[in-house]
Order: sequence, then C-alpha cells, then structure tokens
Amino acid sequence: MQINDKLLKKLKEMFERNNELEKHLSDPEIIADNTRYTSYVKEHGKLSKFVAKYIKLDETLKQIEEANTIISENSGDRDLYEMARDELGSLEEKEIELFEEVKGCFFTEGGDATKSAIMEIRAGTGGDEAALFAADLFKMYSRYAEKQKWKLEMMDSSLTEIGGFKEVTFSIEGPSVYSKLCFESGTHRVQRVPSTETSGRIHTSAATVAVLPEVEDVDVKIDPKDLTVDTFRSSGPGGQKVNKTSSAIRIVHLPTGLVVKCMDEKSQHRNRAKAMRVLRSRLYTFYQEQTKNERDKNRRSQIGSGDRSEKIRTYNFPQNRVTDHRINLNLYNLEKIMLGEIDDLIVAMTEFGKQEKMKELAETL
Repeated sequence: MQINDKLLKKLKEMFERNNELEKHLSDPEIIADNTRYTSYVKEHGKLSKFVAKYIKLDETLKQIEEANTIISENSGDRDLYEMARDELGSLEEKEIELFEEVKGCFFTEGGDATKSAIMEIRAGTGGDEAALFAADLFKMYSRYAEKQKWKLEMMDSSLTEIGGFKEVTFSIEGPSVYSKLCFESGTHRVQRVPSTETSGRIHTSAATVAVLPEVEDVDVKIDPKDLTVDTFRSSGPGGQKVNKTSSAIRIVHLPTGLVVKCMDEKSQHRNRAKAMRVLRSRLYTFYQEQTKNERDKNRRSQIGSGDRSEKIRTYNFPQNRVTDHRINLNLYNLEKIMLGEIDDLIVAMTEFGKQEKMKELAETL
C-alpha cells in the first residue's frame, strides 16, 4: 500500500474518531466528569486539523472520480471531454497539495513544534578557539532570531577572558521556534586559522548545541522535595566579581541528577525563575526520550561529547563552505551564514525531518 493510501486510511479513522468524540462531548454524563471531558476536549482539538484536511481531500478525490467517469463515458463529445480533462489536471494538483499539507500536519503533530525553545551552546574540543566559535554560533542564532522578529533572552553564560563562551544558555520566544531550530542540536565543527594562531595553521575545533522545547508547568511536574537549591556569588571571566551578594542559583534534580545554574541576573528570585525554566525543558526532553527507550537520545547524546569526530555540520572558513553532514548539503556562503542567514539550512533540514517522519509513520500505519 502506497504512503498516500495509508495516510487516507489513517485520516478516515481520525474522522470517525472525531465523530465519536463529538457525541461524547454532548453527553451530560461525560460533561459532569471533568477528567474525562477535559481529556476528550484535548483529543478533539488535536484531531480537528486532520479532520479539516480529510474533508477537503475526500471531496477532491470524489471530484477526480467523477471527472474520470466523464472522460471514459464521453470520448465522443469533444467539448465535454476536454473540459473534464482540464478539470482533472487541476484536481490532481490539488490532491498532491492536500497530501503534502497532511504530511505537514503529521510532522507537527507532537505539539513541541509550535513551542518556543531554550538553546545551550558549549565549547568542546579546541580550547580558547572552541570558546570563540561557541560565541560565533551564539551570534549567528541571535541574528537569525532578530531577522525572524523572535525575542531572545539570556539565561546563563560563562565567558572566557578573550570573549568566548565556555557555555551559554538562552531562550528564544516566538511562533514555531522549536520546529525551525530543533535540527540544530548536535556537534558543530569549525576549521579556520584562529586569531591566536601566529604561524597561520588551520585548526579544527568544536562546540555542541542543544535545542530544547520550552515547556510550561502543566507539561512536566516537578516535586520541590526532589530539588536541592544552592546560592553562590557569581563571577566574571578569570574570577572577577560581578556581584557582592549570593544571587546566583544552582538547582539539582535529585532523581535524574540534572544540574542547572543561573547567574545572569542580579536578583536571586529572577535567577531561580530562569533556572526553573531551563530545568523544566531539560526534564521534559529527558522523560520524552526515556519513554521512547532510545539510549542515545538523552540530553548528553543529543548534543554529543564535543569531540571533533562527532559532527552534524562543518564550517570551513578557508573554503567559505558550510557542510551539513546529515543531508550532504554544501553551501558556499559561510560569511552570510555566520551573520544569521541560515534559512537554506533550516529549510533543507525541515524537509529532511518531514521525510524521516513520513518513513516512521509509514511503518506504523
């Protein structure tokens, strides 16, 4: 069975389930049961976009069938035959468009696609040069966010004396941020002559990127008893004091061992609030991956070890080239990419993600 036939069968099942839910939602007994009613409302809401596509698709397929019938039965009537042929061509184009829209709906079905994101960039192999590259990646994503009119907020950072980042955590808020940036997770490798290099040799360094969906309290429950919270004084590069009070926050989630710290704000209260936002996103991702039972998809393997051999993308400055190794894509406009013009990379990886999602879907249908 072809993927479109499988999709159509799945859509029909969703349509029938939607009709069942509508009956349930008008049942006084279920309305009185808040838990069941809320559950049905959520399920009905998730199905609504699929049902709308199914109705359009079902109507289009019926029109295609009618057009084919006219063509087969009226070959002698030239005008009617030509009219049906023209209409059939338009209807088949519409069918293709609708199936693509349906695939897009399945791609964003998980719910995370519409969320904002929290990003973490860490210097990997390469010392000071890796930290400078981490800072360059931060600038690249910052400029891309600005072009998209998204809101960026610093959460935490650890600067080096020469202006690099050992690590930096920030949130990006806007429509469908996570769906566009989720494929940036992994190890990014840079090949260039460092500013600190006197002999002109090309060095290879790496930085890791993690992209987490930003979640609300309702998405993940955190028991305060599972947390240890410490305060400490924040400091700048080289141990410089930037705050005389203990405003920095470190939170440890005991059941998982996840550690979050935040020292970007002068207020302990604001640092704690930011740290909790990061912890919620990390826990949400951790539990999702645990549910999928995929060993290499916990947070650490998502971003890689930072070793040069683990890479999703290479930024080669001497060749003015950016290579995404997952899809064998080479772009020769590195300077513009580092200025935040990463749309070609985002679009290509999103399309790749859709194709992978369709493969997974085909196996389950």
